Amino acid sequence: MGSDRTLDSAIAACDRALRSMFAPARSSRPAPSAPGDSGQPLAEAERRVSAALMRINHAGELAAQALYHGQALMARSAATRRMLLEAARSESDHLAWCETRLQELGARPSLLDPFWYAASFLIGAAAALAGDRTSLGFVAETERQVEGHLDEHLARLPAGDARSRAILRLMRAEEIAHGASAAAAGGAPLPAPVRALMRRTARVMTGTAYWL
Repeated sequence: MGSDRTLDSAIAACDRALRSMFAPARSSRPAPSAPGDSGQPLAEAERRVSAALMRINHAGELAAQALYHGQALMARSAATRRMLLEAARSESDHLAWCETRLQELGARPSLLDPFWYAASFLIGAAAALAGDRTSLGFVAETERQVEGHLDEHLARLPAGDARSRAILRLMRAEEIAHGASAAAAGGAPLPAPVRALMRRTARVMTGTAYWL
């Protein structure tokens, strides 16, 4: 019976991975509105900056889904698994919003999206193997760092790109909520060297996704 559940979980994880990487992202909610959006197209230089930043955020949301999927697969308690999969569904909305915005900006997602997903899935599964408290602490720290990245992107977006700004602001609020929920559920603080390694890994991804 246990082997059947393990097989079912593995099949579900493969299905989620294939949908995340190769199916068009779908949102259960409309993208946030953009007050102050004049409807005027961005200048070409501004469009390129917005497109590069939204490509990073798209890659980041794909990686976040993969982290949650990997953690959910190896979670020890059903409650933790449910929390992680619920957070992944929210990240799916974020992914769809970023994907739509990239299309509006005439830009493509990162060429390395399959790599970002696979690497993040493995990292998430490894974190979960250390136990649910460590896994939830990993979520809390990840979301704290994501908050910092989004703050930076909000500062760098062209002033006229109200639509991208509205998307990132709502994403930021929801990432903070995910982190707070994970901490409240018993997430353990991560050691300083692990937090530093996470920051360095994130810099590699964001620096690469800006161009590729």
